[in-house]
Amino acid sequence: DILVDGKVCDCDIVVTCQVGDPVPLQVKLTNRSKHSVGPFALTMMPYQDYQNGVHNYDLQEAITFVGSNTFYIDTVKPAKDSVYFGSLLFLYTGDFYLNIKFHEDNCSRELPLSWLCLPSVHIRATEPVA
Repeated sequence: DILVDGKVCDCDIVVTCQVGDPVPLQVKLTNRSKHSVGPFALTMMPYQDYQNGVHNYDLQEAITFVGSNTFYIDTVKPAKDSVYFGSLLFLYTGDFYLNIKFHEDNCSRELPLSWLCLPSVHIRATEPVA
């Protein structure tokens, strides 16, 4: 589950926020299997989509994270969840997207790391209301 500014998000919803106001993010990983899972790393990467196949991830002058954009998850037991909180601060107006990825963080494996990518979250940063 992904919440942006307290609102549940999916790929069909555009969340609107104001430039200069921190936007709270919440990502909840629920283990619906019969076995413990982990360790994982959760990474959130903002980008702009130029609608021509190009994604711009070089946004350090437009967006900043309040805190970290990577969280480490040790183990999630069966039927339990793990919730992670962060915030984004938009410095300019525009349409932005947030890529959220989980990947295995187990260095003892000989196989390549596996990734789970959630649908991108669409956030529209607008001018503050005077």
